[in-house]
Amino acid sequence: MSTSIGAITGIVFEAIDNAHQIEPITADHPDFSEADAYAVTAGLRAKRSARSEKSVGRKIGFTNRTIWEEYGVYAPIWGDVYDSTVYHTADDASGTLSLAGLCEPRIEPEIVFGVGAGIREDMDDGELIAALDWVAHGFEIVQSIYPDWQFQIADTIACGALHGRMIVGPKTGISDWQPADLARDLAEFTIELSCNGEHVDTGAGANVLDSPLNALRHLAAVLDDDPYNSPVAAGEIITTGTLTRAFPVSAGERWTTQLSGLELPGLNVAFS
Repeated sequence: MSTSIGAITGIVFEAIDNAHQIEPITADHPDFSEADAYAVTAGLRAKRSARSEKSVGRKIGFTNRTIWEEYGVYAPIWGDVYDSTVYHTADDASGTLSLAGLCEPRIEPEIVFGVGAGIREDMDDGELIAALDWVAHGFEIVQSIYPDWQFQIADTIACGALHGRMIVGPKTGISDWQPADLARDLAEFTIELSCNGEHVDTGAGANVLDSPLNALRHLAAVLDDDPYNSPVAAGEIITTGTLTRAFPVSAGERWTTQLSGLELPGLNVAFS
């Protein structure tokens, strides 16, 4: 490429930081690859770390195959989440979240895991569940620094996997479930998404690579081959991808969810 990874990292970092949009990197650099993009991921993390932001986990995106054609992205991606971008609801699963400083934000209801031990691709469901500390339901707010959500897969990786903010609902400890029951429920549950009391979409755990547990496996496999970024470690928060389609979200709206078949509370979040 005629432009270095360091220069691209700086351009993307400035766009995210100042909430302004840029042309996709691949528009000027058609040879910009997914591997290059994950080098940018590491560079963004270094820049955030230099100003005392701490990476607290990862988001996995495009695990929902039903949206692949809509965005022209046909494989999962991942990016870091930070102590400056992750928020938590009250104990009753209600909360407020600001959208200030985000580009074309969209909302995604997701399953979130708290990791208690390292994870590997070859773990079965029981082993993966044993490696977790807790499960929660959350909203990820994704954004696009590329106008009109037009991009290639490498572009999405390079901007932090489209991560904007995340709000995590009440956590349920893994010990509250029988592993076989949780594995089944994560694959079979459904979710209703509403805005201002009006139904918007229906989703399912099976939309996420057949189960959110499979999203964890995918992440472990990708990181095994990544020379720039470390494997998932104990203490990380992992959000596994949208259960429904992603929808534009605006200040003044209240979004709610109701889950069926999985013992987690639905969310009630107002956006400002």
